Amino acid sequence: MATVAPEQAAKPATKPATMAQALGRALRDAMAEDPSVHVLGEDVGTLGGVFRITDGLAKEFGDDRCTDTPLAEAGILGAAVGMAMYGLRPVVEMQFDAFGYPAFEQLVSHVAKMRNRTRGTMPLPITIRIPYGGGIGGVEHHSDSSEAYYMATPGLTVVTPATVADAYGLLRQSIASDDPVVFLEPKRLYWSKDTWNPESPATVEPIGTAVVRRPGTSATLITYGPSLTVCLEAAEAARAEGWDLEVVDLRSLVPFDDATVAASVRRTGRAVVVHESHGFGGPGGEIAARITERCFHHLEAPVLRVAGLDIPYPPPMLERHHLPGVDRVLDAVARLQWDQ
Repeated sequence: MATVAPEQAAKPATKPATMAQALGRALRDAMAEDPSVHVLGEDVGTLGGVFRITDGLAKEFGDDRCTDTPLAEAGILGAAVGMAMYGLRPVVEMQFDAFGYPAFEQLVSHVAKMRNRTRGTMPLPITIRIPYGGGIGGVEHHSDSSEAYYMATPGLTVVTPATVADAYGLLRQSIASDDPVVFLEPKRLYWSKDTWNPESPATVEPIGTAVVRRPGTSATLITYGPSLTVCLEAAEAARAEGWDLEVVDLRSLVPFDDATVAASVRRTGRAVVVHESHGFGGPGGEIAARITERCFHHLEAPVLRVAGLDIPYPPPMLERHHLPGVDRVLDAVARLQWDQ
């Protein structure tokens, strides 16, 4: 029998995994560890979800813990409120970003306010999974970037992963939280791969912490979710122009990590915020304001934004013009008033 060297035996069995697989594993592990975790939503049971994130959960844990619901988002979230009030930890899937709008009244009036309404005596540990963003050739109501609505609702935690490890780690943290979490899943990254060991997933930074994905000195690109890949590609392309761009992945939109973002911008003196959501009234405006308040005397140029156009989501053949791309990011960097 062949022997294995100790250093080889201790090496983690890492292998390529997709973000979709990491999300599914996070749900399975949470349900296995805590019987109070229940998954509910449209087609999450028998079908395993439109994107197959919940595939196999109904078979393993039963229909009572992975439950197919009617096509009624307000009813789904309303039921989750009652479940949480009676001690369960429901995980709701809204299937597509714009499908969640009928449930917005429940979200604003009850989910976000219950802890405050009861003076802290009744938390609502609800995780609301929302696949969001474009880049998949989807039509209207299937590609919205709705994060600005949730960010503007006090009482909600809002997070979005951009890596396989964060998909697992942030979802586990969200389910364990006693406060309601809107968990935004970038659809275009569902099939992105990274080396990851599901049996020993890496510990990730907690909710509320941003991460510098690429250090740099010339300017800071601040982004999250589906736009992280675009920013990293832009940073590589910028090297040809002599620009060394730092890339900050926010990971958590609420709470917002002012310290990490401000420290980066103070080092570089220039900042561009990049996201798929609309520009006017979008997340970039709030982020730019926070940077300006904290870094005004360090800024060598105004904080710029690269965002989706201020229009309803366009037909699939036009989405490449709507979504921020490498060229639009580099154009913004070029406008940062470089010293000649």
